[in-house]
Amino acid sequence: MRQKRILWPVLAFLALWLAACTGQPASTTQTSEIVTAFIGDLTASASATGRVAAPRTATLAVSQPGRVTDLYVQVGDGVQAGDPLVQLETEQFTLNLTAVQQNLRLQEANLAALAEPPHAADVAAAQANVASAQASLDELRAGPSPAQMAVYSATLSLSEASVYAASAQYQSAANSVSQAQIQQAEAAVAAAQANLDRAREINQENTNQQTHQAMLAAEESLANAQAQLDNLRRIDTSAAQGSLAAASARLEGAEADFGRNTGGATAVQIAAAEAQLAQAQATLADLLAEPTEAAWQTAVAQVEQARLSVADAEDALAKATVRAPFAGVVTAVHTNVGEVASGVVVEMIDAGGLEVVVPVDEIDIGAIEVGQTAVVTLETWPDEEIEGEVAHIAPSAANNASLVTYDVYLRLGETDRPARVGMTANVQMITSQREGILLVPNRAIQVNRATGAYTVNRVNGDTTTQVLVTIGLRDGQYTQITSGLSAGDQVVIGNETPRVTFGPGQ
Repeated sequence: MRQKRILWPVLAFLALWLAACTGQPASTTQTSEIVTAFIGDLTASASATGRVAAPRTATLAVSQPGRVTDLYVQVGDGVQAGDPLVQLETEQFTLNLTAVQQNLRLQEANLAALAEPPHAADVAAAQANVASAQASLDELRAGPSPAQMAVYSATLSLSEASVYAASAQYQSAANSVSQAQIQQAEAAVAAAQANLDRAREINQENTNQQTHQAMLAAEESLANAQAQLDNLRRIDTSAAQGSLAAASARLEGAEADFGRNTGGATAVQIAAAEAQLAQAQATLADLLAEPTEAAWQTAVAQVEQARLSVADAEDALAKATVRAPFAGVVTAVHTNVGEVASGVVVEMIDAGGLEVVVPVDEIDIGAIEVGQTAVVTLETWPDEEIEGEVAHIAPSAANNASLVTYDVYLRLGETDRPARVGMTANVQMITSQREGILLVPNRAIQVNRATGAYTVNRVNGDTTTQVLVTIGLRDGQYTQITSGLSAGDQVVIGNETPRVTFGPGQ
């Protein structure tokens, strides 16, 4: 950084002029210095040391634990904004999304149904239910009609006739076979069995064709007698008994129905019919009525909640893929394929536009503004100056117990050097620059600590006058005078006026 200043020459002492007039050599004893206020340029700056940093860093974590199926990057890889870095399993996220989408469609259908008029078929069915329930109640209250009484009587008569017929059938079956016939058949079987036993003994004692034929004939006679007995025993009355029991049960039911239908409706029956009619009427009224405000608001809230659930599920599915939030370089990878990732998985920085971060003392921070230019040199290449610009000033002081400082962020300009994050940087921030202003050396200004007033000792001939001045910009050597002096005014640095003495004999 260079500072531009214009210096005016110091005026010749009065003693030189006197010496020239008298022709005598002169000697001066100067206890103070006289300087002249002049017009020049002044640049003020603040210096600080910091480090090169990335403008953005990212520590990327998974929203919830999951198994890693794909890992797309490794340390040092460059990525673009939106590039996938880590992929987790998505099956559960996809199933959840499908479920909440179905619920959203259901809630939307319910809301649409509230807004639409009822279908004509539904109204007709509800009206028919009301009419049917009303007719049933009316019938109960009015009692059976003559036609119904005729039907009930006919049903009872048919049931009685069925009992008579079943009873006759049973009696016929019971009388068709006598006990004497069965006993006679049993005796025939016993005789045939005895005859067979004798024929077998004879055939065994003297076996020949004649005795063998006699035995076979005896066996045939026994088989025929047994078959005749079996036929008699097959004639059973159980079927007839079953028919008679069934007919008797039907008759009892018919008698109960006849008594119930012809004896008038009970209070319980009428109450049940009235309740059925009220239910049918309420269903029809709900179908025809406009939805209430509460029902409408409830349906709207359910749709909105379903939409939020879908958005959450979509977000969870999207977060199963960890993506780069900006273009940059991967600096760390904390997972591998097959592992269950939890927490931070990737770290990265934005290396596209490096910046310099420097701590600035609270004394100087008031002079720093966004947009001010700066000169940056890196410790790695100390002889190369890089342009910079103040981009941001931290709103709060850094955590430093011994010194109050504020972090100032500067954009690093173009450079052919491969600047890297973490390099040490020395910064000169130009806080102000003015041209054509009135300047005096800093040493010529006195300050009253009690009042805060600034003064100079202006030369008036061979005396000095203390003059109140106001100051502006200043650097390490010169101060701007904004009032109290003019260009060419002489001021004294020190506490005494310069004195001139002449040589001996004068």
